[in-house]
Amino acid sequence: MPLTHDADIAQLLKETRTIALIGASDRPDRPSYRVMRVLQDWGYRVLPVNPQITGERVHGEYVWRELSQIGEPIDMVDIFRRPLAAGEAVDEAIAAGAKSVWLQIGVINEEAAARAEAAGLKVVMDRCPAIDLPRLGVPKIAPE
Repeated sequence: MPLTHDADIAQLLKETRTIALIGASDRPDRPSYRVMRVLQDWGYRVLPVNPQITGERVHGEYVWRELSQIGEPIDMVDIFRRPLAAGEAVDEAIAAGAKSVWLQIGVINEEAAARAEAAGLKVVMDRCPAIDLPRLGVPKIAPE
């Protein structure tokens, strides 16, 4: 069952430090572009993933082709994909050893969520961390 209680979601956001953002965009008019900036401003390390723009930089970060290339621990995978394509992204998150997956607003895939939970990942679905962070009063991450 995906996390739905505010306290559980706030705790997940407090435990998270590194976020891989699947479906990152270099276009300022795209929600993923704006959400990535909000997450960075909150203090998260955000690693963009998008095979269409691999090798470019978005908000100063190198864009990866796929999660398996990143080669460092990932706390959360934030998924900006159509619901049907989200299943593949969830499977990549499981394989990469992520601790959680966050399916963005409108991204609902119950089967993928069940696979993630069965693999031990926490799941948030049909929400946006850029909305929930200020709404839940999650403090910004202090620089190390």
